[in-house]
This record gives sequence, structure tokens and C-alpha cells, in this order.
Amino acid sequence: MNVDRPIREWNGLIIPDPGVYTLDDAHKRIGFVAQHMMVSPIRGEFAQGSASILVAEDPLQSQVSASIVASSINTHNPERDTHLASGDFLDVARYRTLEFRSTGITWEAESDPIFQWARLRNNPLARRGAQADLPSAATRASGRFVVAGMLTIKDVTRPIKLHMEFGGARRDPYGRDIFGFSASAEFEREDYGLVWNVLLESGGVLVGKKVRIEIAGEAIRGS
Repeated sequence: MNVDRPIREWNGLIIPDPGVYTLDDAHKRIGFVAQHMMVSPIRGEFAQGSASILVAEDPLQSQVSASIVASSINTHNPERDTHLASGDFLDVARYRTLEFRSTGITWEAESDPIFQWARLRNNPLARRGAQADLPSAATRASGRFVVAGMLTIKDVTRPIKLHMEFGGARRDPYGRDIFGFSASAEFEREDYGLVWNVLLESGGVLVGKKVRIEIAGEAIRGS
């Protein structure tokens, strides 16, 4: 029977069937944001990268691995890109890729905000001002997950957590099972040896120390 999406439900979500999925090169963005001169964000991306997602029968046992080509960095400014590729930053001649390997996945269930608000406000719901026993907060379907893993940049490996938003699963017009997602994380670049900077006369530094990763894409199940 031909259906427009995989038939599998988990905690109120339609999720991909078990199998190995790869990041679709035509529907991906591997981006990042850093602060410039303490006042404005500079956005960039890596044009080349790959990822493999092993979707397990229990989705929380799934595994993710990704590899990004360091020299494909692009901030739409050739002079800045050359500097970022140099030994001051990524040193792409020596360290050709950035790597990620997941170590665990957790699900962030949503609770009914009405009951959360009532608890925070200590709102008396019973008559005559008596505190009513509040029912347990209802759990609703949430597409938010935390993917813990190890990020390697310039041969330095440190733990990181990706906050992932699951976009849904379905079957595309070519009969392939796909799912979409977006994810973000922050890390301190100096922890990975990316320490180059310039002090500003007015205070602060030229390049912010925090980097935000922004990833979005679709994954396709292999044959």
C-alpha cells in the first residue's frame, strides 16, 4: 500500500521507520553565528558536510554521526573566509574536517502551560481560598529532543548538546522515506583552540567567544 508517510507513532508523533538515513545534500544548511565587535551577528555556513542517522526501534536509542569539510566555510566575504580557514582559526590545511558523534538522546515532553502557570503563581483554585490539588500536568506531543554528543574541532574533542526540533516524517513523491529537523547549540570557541582575537580600544573584543551552531535539513532513508 502506498502511503504519504511512514506509519509509526511514538508519544503522539509520527516518526521515521527504523533504518539508516543520510542528510540530503539538496536540503541542508550547516550554519553558525558569531558576534562581531560586540554589537552585530556574523552568519556563515559550511557548504560541504554529511551526516548519517541510525533510527532505532526505540528512537531514544538512535545514533547520529556527522562530518563537516572545514575548507567549505563561507561567510560571503572572501577576505574573512581566508582568515577563518587559516591557522588563526580552523587551520584547514591540517584539520580537514569537524566531527560530531552522538552519545545519547532525550525527549523534551511538553506539559500543559495552564497547570505550570498555576503552580508558579500558587493560585488558589478551590473555593474560599483553599489550595486545590492540581492534577498532574498533561503531557502533549513534543518534537523537541536533546542530542548529546562529542564535537571535534582541530583534534580537540569536547561534549556538546544539540537542541533538536523534529519536523515530521513522510514519504516523498519519489517513494523515499524522509524526515526533517532543525538543531542548534552553543560552544566556547576558545575551548577548541580558536583563540585568535583583537582587543578593542572601547572595550571588548573583535570576535565573540561564543559560537552558535544552526543546522536544518532533511534525511533520506537508504535502500
